[in-house]
Amino acid sequence: MSITDGLIFGLFLLATSMLAVYGLHLYVLLWLFRRRSAVVCSEQADIVRRFRSDVPHDQWPNVTSQIPLYNERDVSERIIRAVAAFDYPRDKHEIQVLDDSDDGSSATVDRVVDDLRSAGVDIITVRRADRSHYKAGALEVGVRRAKGEYLAVFDADFIPPIDFLLRSVPLLESSPDLACLQGRWSHINEGESWITRAQALGIDGHFAVEQGARAWNGLLMNFNGTAGIWRKAAIDDPAVGGWSGDTLTEDLDLSYRAQLAGWRIDYSLTLDCPAELPGDINAFKSQQRRWATGSIQVAVKLLRRIWSAPLGFGQKIEATLHLTHYSVSVWMLILAIVARPMLIMTMDVMKMSGWFWVLWGVVILSAIAPAMIYGYARWSLNGRLTGFKRIPQLMALGCGMCVNNSLAVIRGLFSRGGEFVRTPKSGSEQSASKKSSYAAVQSHLWIVELFLAVYSFVSFGFYVYMGQWPVSVFLLLYGAGFLCVGLTSRPRLRGRRVDRGREAEASVANPALRTSLADSSNS
Repeated sequence: MSITDGLIFGLFLLATSMLAVYGLHLYVLLWLFRRRSAVVCSEQADIVRRFRSDVPHDQWPNVTSQIPLYNERDVSERIIRAVAAFDYPRDKHEIQVLDDSDDGSSATVDRVVDDLRSAGVDIITVRRADRSHYKAGALEVGVRRAKGEYLAVFDADFIPPIDFLLRSVPLLESSPDLACLQGRWSHINEGESWITRAQALGIDGHFAVEQGARAWNGLLMNFNGTAGIWRKAAIDDPAVGGWSGDTLTEDLDLSYRAQLAGWRIDYSLTLDCPAELPGDINAFKSQQRRWATGSIQVAVKLLRRIWSAPLGFGQKIEATLHLTHYSVSVWMLILAIVARPMLIMTMDVMKMSGWFWVLWGVVILSAIAPAMIYGYARWSLNGRLTGFKRIPQLMALGCGMCVNNSLAVIRGLFSRGGEFVRTPKSGSEQSASKKSSYAAVQSHLWIVELFLAVYSFVSFGFYVYMGQWPVSVFLLLYGAGFLCVGLTSRPRLRGRRVDRGREAEASVANPALRTSLADSSNS
């Protein structure tokens, strides 16, 4: 075997092994979720029912709802009014609109806030002298000013249900060691396009299986940045350190630091909070880049602490797989690239060996795992098997996104903080699809994606020609994914304002964040 053949074989073996690990990991999460879901959901429902029955409204705790905004012209009024409509004792509920906007949309925010304040709602607008540390900085300012014992966080693209606090506060009140309760994301505009339908299925897999599996089996889990409620004392705990802006996923970072400090995070499957899905592929790419880079940054920052902490071995393994999950895109990309030379090498050099087919069997077994997770998730939520027919869309989207996400993973390994590109929202709902006032940032990756589409289709044809059609299907899926994502990402005429929402380097450590945040002003 030549050095080149050895390198190709090594990459193939590494990629298939890592994909097998992450694929089998999904089977484990599915089993963990199934064994605990019915019991936990019943227990949580009993806690909420007893608390609402036994505790008079004047004894409910004070809650501050925080709404971080930055240039959200299309959705700011919707989220503010939704939170103001909460069915919670009015004298116990404060609303903070943490508005960092610089595009003129603050006028809409001020109009809505003034209207609600005149109606008796306890609501303030918090604006800072600058946007240092971005969302983490805004939330930290809000924490310092908040009157509530609990802090509920809602991003601009969400429409929380009227009883969100009534169903979440009792669970926190019943567990003094509970730092945060995460609700489930549901979908406002799932039917808008094939992109939103695929996203919805993937998000259902995360929230209907993965989060419950972690939370209900003593594993470390994360707050997803919105549709959740924090205990203020946990954020203020010196061992936790508060919000930090040195990664692009401040929510994931705070979640793990809180759990390392001895706090718990729980999840409620039935506490659903509808959200708008990115309907534009470039907006989705920006979102995924941020999540991929940020999760790897948190892994680099915290994995050493996790492995030296007094946690169980299973907790450490799960935390490692969780924080590095976006690396799956790297292994997928490697597999797509080396698939064709691997077949040539196998046919010409190692025809009599069975290891090649064993490895392909592992790849196929791993590839089935997401289908099982997502199909079961949709069935567990609505009792129907509708998720299975959308699995090809989700798999194509996942394959097509692996170039975008692989570059983000690599960036996360070597950066702290960095550019934060916001995800434009449009205000779309199930009954009305709308265009955002802001255009998503575009890159030239679509050229690479179309090239890889051609490469994957040619490799597929080569496998079929060589009579190896059983293992060629995944290359067809790769080709379709790269083609769809590449074509929909290509530049178009722009009639809307381009809002990069760029976030400059945010590499300041958390202690500096807490001392350097600018004073806010109340309007």
